[in-house]
Order: sequence, then C-alpha cells, then structure tokens
Amino acid sequence: MTDSDHSTYTSPLAERYASRAMLTLWGPSTRYGLWRRLWLALAESQQALGIDIPDAAIADMRAHLDDIDFAAVAVYERRFRHDVMAHVHAFGDAAPEARKFIHLGATSCFVTDNAELILMRRGLSLLHEKLIDALAALDAFARAWKDLPALGYTHLQPAQLTTVGKRATLWMQDILLDLEDLDTRIANLPFRGVKGTTGTQASFLTLFGGDHARVRELDRRVTASMGFTASIPVSGQTYTRKVDAQVLGVVAGIAATASKFSGDIRMLQAFGEIEEPFESQQIGSSAMAYKRNPMRSERIASLARFVLSLEPNANQTHAVQYFERTLDDSANRRLVIPESFLATDALLVLMQNIVRGLEVHPARIGRRVADELPFMATEELIVRFVQAGGDRQEAHELIRGHSIAAARAVKDGAAHNDMFERLAADPAFGIPLDDLRAAAEPSRFVGRAPEQVVEFCDEVVAPWLARDRAVVDVEEVRV
Repeated sequence: MTDSDHSTYTSPLAERYASRAMLTLWGPSTRYGLWRRLWLALAESQQALGIDIPDAAIADMRAHLDDIDFAAVAVYERRFRHDVMAHVHAFGDAAPEARKFIHLGATSCFVTDNAELILMRRGLSLLHEKLIDALAALDAFARAWKDLPALGYTHLQPAQLTTVGKRATLWMQDILLDLEDLDTRIANLPFRGVKGTTGTQASFLTLFGGDHARVRELDRRVTASMGFTASIPVSGQTYTRKVDAQVLGVVAGIAATASKFSGDIRMLQAFGEIEEPFESQQIGSSAMAYKRNPMRSERIASLARFVLSLEPNANQTHAVQYFERTLDDSANRRLVIPESFLATDALLVLMQNIVRGLEVHPARIGRRVADELPFMATEELIVRFVQAGGDRQEAHELIRGHSIAAARAVKDGAAHNDMFERLAADPAFGIPLDDLRAAAEPSRFVGRAPEQVVEFCDEVVAPWLARDRAVVDVEEVRV
C-alpha cells in the first residue's frame, strides 16, 4: 500500500465493518452493471414489441454488460456534469452497434431508480440471511440453557426468576418479527418500470405510435425481465420516496433489535453472568490490562444508533419531493440508503459473532440468584406459615422485618443474604432452616420458562429454520 492510499477519507464501513458481500452489492460495478442490464432489457422489450432495433445492437449490448471503463465514464461526467449520460456514452463506446438505441425513450430515473430498487431488494435478502444465521445460533443457545435459573429484571431491578434460555427467546422473538417484516417488504417491493420523464409514458406512447397496449406491455416485460412481479402503478419522474422510507424502516427495525440484544449482553457482562467472545490476544484496554470489555456489543450499539438516525431522513426526503420530483433527494440518497444497509450488515456480522461465542458463567449466575432468592420466596413462606397454623398477617410482618434487615446487611457488606437464618432463629416464625431452604430451590421459581423455550423453539422457530436455513459464510470481525 502506498502513502497516497492513506491521504484521503474512506468510509469505516468499507474499511472496518461491513461484509464483502454487502460492499460488493453497493459497489460501482454492481450498480452500473445493473444500469446496462436495464438498458438491455429495455431494448430487447422494445424490439420484441416491434421497434426496429437490429439483433446486432442487442448482441453488442449483451456482450459488454460488465466491461465498464470507469476512467472514460469519469471523463464524460466531468464534461456533461451528468452521471447517467456519462454511462450512456461509455456504453455506446463499448457497444457501438447499439449506440443510437441505448436509453431510447427513457429518462435517467429509468436506470437510477430501478437499479436502486434491485439493490435494496438484494440488500434485504443479505440481511435476511444473517438474521436467520443469528436465529439458528440463538436457538441452539436457548435450548442448551433452557433450565438454568437466572435473575429476571424489571426496571433494571431484580424481579422473579427466569432462565438463561428463556431470556434468549426474547431476542429471538424480535428477530422473527424483523424476518416477517423483511419477507413482506421483499415480496411487495415494486419496480419503477418504464414510466418516462414525468411518469406519463408520453415518450413511449410516441415511440409506439399511440398504441397504449404496447406501452403497457413494455412496462410489464421490462419489469418481469428484471425479476419483479409488478411495477409501481403510477409515478412521477421517480417512484415515490415513501418506498425508501418503508425499506429503511425495516432496516432500522433490525438495527433496533440488535441494539437491544447488545444492551442486554453489556449488562450481563457487567454482572459477570454472560460474556461475549474474547480472543486469546485481544486487548480490552490500553492501560488496564485486566479489562475484558464488551467491545462487539458496544460497537453494535454505536452502529445501530447511526442507522436509527437515518430512518427519519427518508421520510423527510419524501416530504419535500414537490410535484413530480425535485433533485434534492439525489445526493442525500447516495449516502443514506447504502450506508443504512452497510451499517446494519456490519452490526449483524458482530451479532453473528457474539451469539456463536457467548460464554455463560453458571456459578456467578447462581450466586446472584442466591443473594436475591430469599426475598422472592416470601409468598411461599407465608403460605407455609399459614399451613402450619399461623396467621397470614403475622407471617407477613415477620418476613417484612427480617427481609429488610437482611437486605440492609447485604448492602453493608454481609457475605450472603441471611434472611432464612434470621427467620429460623425467630421463635415466632417456627419453621426450621432446612425447610426454609427447601422452599427456595431456584427451579421452583422459574414458572414455565423451560417449557416455553422448548415450545417456542419447536413450534415457532423450527419452521423458519427448516424453510430458510442455508449455509452462510460467517464474516470475520475484522477489528
């Protein structure tokens, strides 16, 4: 690498974070290769519907779909100040037999908008693959840890027990909701099609001598040739930018799911219960050598915040597209759409890495449960007191007093929660210590959590994995 390679800004999404597949998807070769394929589809459909385009022109276009001379394109764009016309001329140079037929009757948005829709649909499919992979890894994790009691939290305060596996199903449920949104959006994403400069198809009506049926058939043929079932029914010069907002809403939803997951992992790592992977030579802190920081989870949160900030941008852009279109969407969309996908792809790379390498520490989880469990057993202790002939209100008051004293002792440095010992030593309570401890077996307080894990994984998750499970190349976390 030369010094000049480090002299200008490049995106961290490309250098550090996003997967090769997503970077390739949004790269110039893919985008402008799609432009040429769109011009080919247009010409082929026009020829099939009676426009006199020679077979040699079609063949010349087909032969030069990917040999794009980007240097020549740059020269043309400096001359014309118009990216689409620069590519029209460069394509004409590569396929001279087709020069006078390229872009016939079309406006710039024929290639720019249609290509964007193709790219977004493919991008959603790449995100879908990564979500399925994360779901499969979490499925295995949830099943493995379905029975291990752990503190549940409401308001970030200890609450009734759950299990480690049951908590993982909450993350999985969010993923499933995202997958449903993805499937719906992929299935219903429209093509722009062949609509002309202001959406009226006037140029194509002229081209076909006023034959409305052939204009409609042209739109249908090009749409089908590019793999879409339908084009948007009406448009201005562009497809409505509300479509962008809908797509980025799904993408942002995925980012929110990953961010929630990462927040939980960060908390659990702070508690010492569960940790994200940490490589043998990884450094947590440049100063504090002992540190094991949850850097992957923190990076997910960081990238997700960026993605979430982009979602409202799409609606703002749609809101100011006056009449048939204005060009203030263009520069904005060149940034917002690819970077939303690249950043979400990057955080899913991290999520895949984390869920495949989560480290569970049962002893630490057990100690934390033990510190809180006596308090959670109070309802059971009241019932036992009454069954032994005591008064419910008296039991409540005795337990209340001893539990407050035990909680204070723990906060003041006691080695463990001694509420049971305090109750057993109180003649007014009269239940032996062993009986009190037996009443507080952690597995008695997890409800149906283990059963819920199995039911959820078998009945809800398994059909998704059976349908969509594919071999996914899990991207290495580069930094």
